[in-house]
This record gives sequence, C-alpha cells and structure tokens, in this order.
Amino acid sequence: MKKIEAVIRHFKLEAVKNALSEKGIKGMTVTEVRGFGRQKGHTETYRGAEYAVDFIPKVKLEVVVHNEDLQKVIDTVVNTARTGQVGDGKIFVSDLSNVIRIRTGEQADSAI
Repeated sequence: MKKIEAVIRHFKLEAVKNALSEKGIKGMTVTEVRGFGRQKGHTETYRGAEYAVDFIPKVKLEVVVHNEDLQKVIDTVVNTARTGQVGDGKIFVSDLSNVIRIRTGEQADSAI
C-alpha cells in the first residue's frame, strides 16, 4: 500500500479530483496548507502598505492506494495539475505498513 501526498494549486483541485474519480480512485483527503519552495512568496499592498506574503496557499491531497495503482495516480495528478509554471507543486509517496477501517476493523488492502 502507498500513501500519495500531492501539494497542488487551489484552482486545480476540482480537475484533479474528477480525473482521479474517473480512474476509479474512491477516496481522498484534502487539506488547505501554506508553504513555499522555489516560488518563495511575493509582496502585496493592502491599504497603501506593502507587506510580504512568505507562505503561498496550496491544497494537499492525500490518497491511499494499492501498489498497482500508484503510477496511475501519479500520472493523473501530474498531467491534470501541471500548468508549466513555478509553484505547480510536489508529490510525495510513502509506504504504509497498515490501514485499519474503524467501522469494521478491516485491515490492510481490504480497508482501502
């Protein structure tokens, strides 16, 4: 089992969600996050005062999949979320040792 964490732009969330659903991915968790990488933030002006915005708002999408679905999910997220500009995001892949469905107690692959 693998856990995929994708940090993407806000406006790409709906398209990524729909593309994953079309590929048969059943569940995901979405969190609003802030951070920076090469994009490094920017400055804004509010009521005449200029201030730095160091952390850029993004969305973190988390999906747990069977090993055989890993590349399908990665390809779908990359192809759907890419704009070609700095700040498109990152994908992190982790191994999971176990997953437990709280309602039924099912574990491992049957709990996904």
